[in-house]
Amino acid sequence: MTSDRREIVSIDIPVPMATVWEHLRDPQLIHRWYGWDDPGLDDEIHRVFLDRSIEEHVFEGDKVVQERPVEGRRIEGDTTTRLLSWPNRKGDVVAVRSTVHEPGHTHFIVTRPSHDGRSTYDGVRDEIDEHWIASAQQLKFALTVQPGQERRTLSVFGLDAGDRHDRLLDRAGLRGIHGVPLGGHVQARRPDGTLLGGTLVYKEDQQFGLALHGITESFLVIFETPVASRPPHGTVGAVLSVYGLDDGTFEQVRERWSGWWRGSLPSGQAAVGM
Repeated sequence: MTSDRREIVSIDIPVPMATVWEHLRDPQLIHRWYGWDDPGLDDEIHRVFLDRSIEEHVFEGDKVVQERPVEGRRIEGDTTTRLLSWPNRKGDVVAVRSTVHEPGHTHFIVTRPSHDGRSTYDGVRDEIDEHWIASAQQLKFALTVQPGQERRTLSVFGLDAGDRHDRLLDRAGLRGIHGVPLGGHVQARRPDGTLLGGTLVYKEDQQFGLALHGITESFLVIFETPVASRPPHGTVGAVLSVYGLDDGTFEQVRERWSGWWRGSLPSGQAAVGM
């Protein structure tokens, strides 16, 4: 990795590399981990990952550059690496790596260029970085906990994080979450009095993820946008990935999800996505 590149994601996934790679190239499988449900998600998946159907044209002066992801393969000793890169649009590179002596394990890496001149970086937060981090963790969960299951998501964004005396996450029942060690148990009491149990799977500076134990194993990502990016208090966003639920059960989950966040808000504050 050259000095002007940043490593955004570096995680081990205990499945064969061929399976991980398939989840980077098949749009139905990409749906199981990338982003969250949104009217534009299908187009985004085609635009970002696929080398057919949709081409993005980037104008550089009078030159039109066709933006398609480039596949690559590198073999060094007993290690094979497969690459997916976007050299013209943003310079992101996804690498999946496996060794002969550990064929059932894959190392998943995302690198991106420096922040110089990047409109997505405000000096504190890079939205694309955060998206890649969350999506990579969702990929790992889908492959290791819910393999072969279709995913649906619920999301909410733009919630005022509250001041230090009245934090939104405290009201949501997640008081003390930042002090929980990786792998630690989390029990949240929601505003309606119901309990939510889970395990802290990962934590980064501006997000963390919980494996939730309930009707089915589900995955919750909490985004925390800092004050410097969203004054005066910063904001909170959340994405819940659920798998294998019938429509009736999913609607029950949706109602409880909406009640959880609405019940955590100060009166008069609206939430985006509920």
